Amino acid sequence: MRLELRDITKRFPGVLANDRISVSADKGEVLGMLGENGAGKTTLMNILSGLYRPDSGEIVIEGTPRTFDDPAAAIRAGVGMVHQHFMLVPVFDVVEAVALGSEPVTGALGTFNRAEARRRIVELSEQYKLNVPPDAKIESLPVGVRQRVEILKALYRKSDILVLDEPSAVLTPHETEELFSIIRSLAKAGTTVIFITHKLNEVLAVADKIVVLRRGRVAGTTTPQETSRQALANMMVGRDVELIVPKGPAKPGEVVLSITDLEVRDDRLEVAVKGIDLDVRAGEIVAIAGVQGNGQTELIEAIVGLRAVDAGTINIAGHDIGHPSPRMVSDLGVAHIPEDRGRDGLIPYMTVADNYILDSYHNAPYSRRGVFDLKAVSERARQGVEDFDIRTPSIETLAGALSGGNQQKVVVAREFSFPVKLVVAAQPTRGLDVGSIEYIHRRIVEQRDRGAAILIVSTELDEILAVGDRIAVMYDGQIVGILEGESATYENLGLLMGGAEFGVGTAA
Repeated sequence: MRLELRDITKRFPGVLANDRISVSADKGEVLGMLGENGAGKTTLMNILSGLYRPDSGEIVIEGTPRTFDDPAAAIRAGVGMVHQHFMLVPVFDVVEAVALGSEPVTGALGTFNRAEARRRIVELSEQYKLNVPPDAKIESLPVGVRQRVEILKALYRKSDILVLDEPSAVLTPHETEELFSIIRSLAKAGTTVIFITHKLNEVLAVADKIVVLRRGRVAGTTTPQETSRQALANMMVGRDVELIVPKGPAKPGEVVLSITDLEVRDDRLEVAVKGIDLDVRAGEIVAIAGVQGNGQTELIEAIVGLRAVDAGTINIAGHDIGHPSPRMVSDLGVAHIPEDRGRDGLIPYMTVADNYILDSYHNAPYSRRGVFDLKAVSERARQGVEDFDIRTPSIETLAGALSGGNQQKVVVAREFSFPVKLVVAAQPTRGLDVGSIEYIHRRIVEQRDRGAAILIVSTELDEILAVGDRIAVMYDGQIVGILEGESATYENLGLLMGGAEFGVGTAA
């Protein structure tokens, strides 16, 4: 189906989210949509999928203006959306999960006709080469297959327009390639696909047309043949962006972080980190790659004192930390950039100044002999705002009112406000636009060059390859290989992330 969004405008209190946006996609076309955080992508897609009503403008499908009062109306019009966070019932099998809400029935009592649902699901799976086992439980499926179930669910509801929101966020490179094949197959069969992503390589690989949004407006429309990663990044941000991290060779020194035979349990009390050995030296960046959910979160939380250690040792700057508190770890000179800045990095209803001293308010110059020095807090917070280019009206602004990129800068400014020996950064650029990513990477490399040891966990291979001096790959709670130099390629990383076995390095 041909889709047109004409002059879509949507306002929220104090925010013009969509400002007369007009985009179109033809039947069988893959439209890539790029934009910074807050550029208006999500709002626009929520309007298309019936979650929001536009203040003005119209949705036109096959030449007919349409109004969607709710998501059900959008689905009836042929619009399907696969969200970044899957919406499947884990204990259901594939047939039940796909048919839920659209079950074929039989008999006077309206009994679920499983055989008919299964027949249609198998037919669609074969037609689009989705390779989904119809009788498998959702909870037993790999992440990549679960995503195919989500796509199958949309097709089952006869979606001729399919919106994919950050579809590769939890996939390995191999699974991403399989997804691209599926997208091309869908488009070839006549489905209109809208592909939302912040990954420049991906939109260039799969899109027929690319629309870039900036500050609620269309900044430009192009095609992969007419543009480049650099041009797209510049269009997204509105200025020249350095996509390659300026980084000289590492000069590793003494071991700052030493992990030996470490075991850590997750929230379900299952072993998530299984006997890991790893050293990180001063003056180097060790990046940990892996699909989310392979023990990375538990590893980082154990290092910084947020999770108990079951077995093994963690040694920081010559101190065996045993069962530490976060303050003990911080006092050893450890900077922690947490995975979830909103939950663990900031207190949204406190000011920028208060957040700037969260982990050091008890130390000089903020506190002397038990007396709080508000003047010192203000001076240091203003200096941090200036040094780290934090876009805020005032240091008294609530942290929750800042954009995601500026919230992350507050966290980084605070953690780097004192000399550090070890930086532990979990997903340091998650959800950030290319401009903020460039800035955070530069600051992390600066810390390395000043002699700090850096441990980064990321699911973004571009980030891993850009900043890592050595790359450790985690799979099923273990480090399955360490890559550096010429062995650090997308292909080798992808194989290791998927659990393949081949000798590419050791784990220390």
